[in-house]
Amino acid sequence: MTVALICGCAVLLDLWLGEPRRYHPLAGFGRLANWLEARLNRRRRALGVLALALAVLPLVLLAAALARLPQVGVVAEVLLLYLAIGATSLAQHGRAVAAALAGGDLALARQRVGWMVSRDTAVLDEEGVARAATESVLENGNDAVFGALFWFLLLGAPGAVLYRLVNTLDAMWGYRSERFESFGWAAARLDDLLNWPAARLTALSYALLGDGRRALRCWRRQGRRTASPNAGVVMAAGAGALGLQLGGPAVYHGVVETRPLLGEGQAPAASDIVRAIRLVQRSLWLWLGVIVLAALLV
Repeated sequence: MTVALICGCAVLLDLWLGEPRRYHPLAGFGRLANWLEARLNRRRRALGVLALALAVLPLVLLAAALARLPQVGVVAEVLLLYLAIGATSLAQHGRAVAAALAGGDLALARQRVGWMVSRDTAVLDEEGVARAATESVLENGNDAVFGALFWFLLLGAPGAVLYRLVNTLDAMWGYRSERFESFGWAAARLDDLLNWPAARLTALSYALLGDGRRALRCWRRQGRRTASPNAGVVMAAGAGALGLQLGGPAVYHGVVETRPLLGEGQAPAASDIVRAIRLVQRSLWLWLGVIVLAALLV
């Protein structure tokens, strides 16, 4: 029951406060990652492994030490899990894009979706903005919410911190470019490994709370089409659950990439960004309900 209470309190804190606007620990971690990369990136895998260990292990050990503190350990676990999840921030970013699109301000919508995705947004039309935002909401439902919850349930606060830090490093170093292909290899592969079980539970959650038959069909047929072993599973199931088709061409760093089509149905619009947000939120309540039920039965 303690684990269920910690999860519930962390989610309620996220709903109440959202992400810290100033002095978020992940911002400081990002600066540490940039410092390590500047000094260790010689485009060698071994140095990437070293940088990963130097960035992550001390903070995971610190989280373990804080969680073991008498009397205040539970409070520390609540705060660490709260900092590891970002459901409210994800919803805020998605709704901001949807509001700009609904108001006919394409320039503002492009700017706001640029805060959510790494693709070039200046060339996107309204459909492209809605597609990018919807994909980001569905994928980050796993990356920013359910992955951290899963590893907290498995390993406690150190597991949530490990997951969130590795996921952050993957976002910073996990590019298939000349600069990062070797150095970021360890972070990218470890992120794939940590996300594997959570991504499939996220996809199942989307299927249970949307068009389940279509979601499962898209997951089965399309989940392996993406380079990532996890992103395709999550987005295919989410798109199928919502009756949308995602994927297709996108511009990254001036180069057009043809991505696989995921899901079935209509092209996304502004209202579908909000539908994706609601699917993530309902999935979060489903997870909390299962966690509480499991605690009561044990």
